Amino acid sequence: VQLQASGGGLVQAGGSLRLSCAASGRAFSNYVVGWFRQAPGKERESVAVINGSGGSKSYTDSVKGRFTISRDNAKNTVYLQMNSLKPADTAIYYCAAGYRYNLGLPWNEYPYWGQGTQVTVSS
Repeated sequence: VQLQASGGGLVQAGGSLRLSCAASGRAFSNYVVGWFRQAPGKERESVAVINGSGGSKSYTDSVKGRFTISRDNAKNTVYLQMNSLKPADTAIYYCAAGYRYNLGLPWNEYPYWGQGTQVTVSS
């Protein structure tokens, strides 16, 4: 499966963005999809994960109540709606597809990756 992330940009604190992760290939609903982010000088961290059907979702504590992950398997797309953005959310955001549903799964256990999209939140 090939992934393409989009939707990043520059936004003021308190604003919103919606990231999209468009997939090509068959049986997209078979894949778990995770959103990761990496800020300069920091390790890549898992932000949210959704299972193949979309019925299970998990979030890292720092984004709970502000970010929502969803998917439309008919469109082969996973979304990350980000509200109440903070400067600490500034990072490159990546989507990844794999086979195991686990928010704590290390990034290097996801076999498929999108190219990343920059999110910058100004104070």
